[in-house]
Amino acid sequence: MQNTRINRFIDVLGEQFGRWLSNPWRRISLLLISLLFGTFLGTAISTIAGQSADWDIFAAGLLVVVTELVSRLAYGPNRQVARSFAVDLLNALKIGLTYNLFVEAFKLGS
Repeated sequence: MQNTRINRFIDVLGEQFGRWLSNPWRRISLLLISLLFGTFLGTAISTIAGQSADWDIFAAGLLVVVTELVSRLAYGPNRQVARSFAVDLLNALKIGLTYNLFVEAFKLGS
């Protein structure tokens, strides 16, 4: 690729964002936000899919596939990909989503 101004600008933004993420408190805060967004997403998905019973099976199948793909990324044999921060964010989102789906199931069961 040519070294244009927009390419240099994007490279500088990426480097600055990488330095910003090097602070452990910022990483932990983003992981916590991702976990909490996963719990919100679990409530939203179960509420929307529960309104019309037509989407229950499709939503459950889609959630299982997405959960397994994220687990394969996070815990798979390729450790270089598994150590990336984006995969950690996806894994925290998956954990929050799964946790909230269990909470919703307990609420419906009681």
